[in-house]
Amino acid sequence: MVKPTRVSNSIRVFREDAGMTQAELARTIGVTRQTLIAIEQGRYSPTLELAFQIARAFGAGLDDLFQYPTPPRTED
Repeated sequence: MVKPTRVSNSIRVFREDAGMTQAELARTIGVTRQTLIAIEQGRYSPTLELAFQIARAFGAGLDDLFQYPTPPRTED
């Protein structure tokens, strides 16, 4: 069983706000719709290059689209 990535994203929100379908965004960034679905659902982390392509498709920054959990702070 594949362990889900800890990277989360807001791609679906940006895509829907832009009025794009999954197929349209997938075509724009050069991947299959199935790959985009896996990325949106957090089952697959895109390469850095693909992450930039997704961000550029929306005119957004990487931090706007992708989130990585901050590790809990330990007390010394």
